[in-house]
This record gives sequence, C-alpha cells and structure tokens, in this order.
Amino acid sequence: MGVAGTLEYFSELLSGAKKGKKKKQLQTVNLKVRMDCEGCKLKVKNALSSLKGVKSVDVNLKQQKVSVTGFVEPKKVLKKAQSTGKKAELWPYVPYNLVAHPYVAQVYDKKAPPGYVRVTEDTAIATLSTVEEQYTTMFSDENPNACSIM
Repeated sequence: MGVAGTLEYFSELLSGAKKGKKKKQLQTVNLKVRMDCEGCKLKVKNALSSLKGVKSVDVNLKQQKVSVTGFVEPKKVLKKAQSTGKKAELWPYVPYNLVAHPYVAQVYDKKAPPGYVRVTEDTAIATLSTVEEQYTTMFSDENPNACSIM
C-alpha cells in the first residue's frame, strides 16, 4: 500500500467523519423522455450531463429511453430532465418474461418498446384463481393423476 496510500486512506477516513454525509452509490437511472428529433436528444443529453456526479448519459431516440450512470439520485435526474420542457418519467417497463401474466390489461401497453411491458406492483393480477389453478394442474406433467392422451 505504501506511505502515500496509507495517508490517503486516513485522510478519507477523517474527512468522511467530519462531513457526516453518506456517499451516494454508483447507479443507473433509466428515464422515458418524449423526444422527437436530434435537437431534443442533444438538449436532454446536455442537461443531464451537467448534473453533479454523472459519469455517462446514453440516449436511445427510438425507444425514448435515457440512461444516466453515476453517483446521482433518481429524483434529481428526473427533475433535471423535466426542466428541459420534455415530458419525462422513470422508466416504466420491464422485459415481458419477468412478468407472470404479461398480456393482462393493467400490464400490457401498446406504446411499450418490443419485448417490454409495464411494471406493476399489483400482485392480484399475477396470481391464478383457484379455478385456473385447477385446470393448469389437471394436465400438468407433475401431476401423477393427470390425463395423458397419446
């Protein structure tokens, strides 16, 4: 480690104790921002790049998606994106294979990029009713009393 490394370690340790601030973690914040052209894209990218702690900004114009990586807070990133005058929200989509029932009305979204559906916190739509469960287990390979037609 050496003398310089040891001194740097102790200086960080002492300076952290004085401030009492919790360090932000490196994270990626995904936003859905309504952008029409390259000018909009550049405006949003420049605004988000000016935030303190931002390491990189990736803009996908086709998906209307902006990914900001750095030591930032999602609320501040969202607020800065909205300050450009563009409609912005946190990325509301997840890959459809992570959702139990991706084509239920509350989850399916025609405006979602291909392969994505809306995030839902409602667990009621992800569970099967007792009747549905009976029908799915009736013909299951795991059921020893299941019908088999060959």
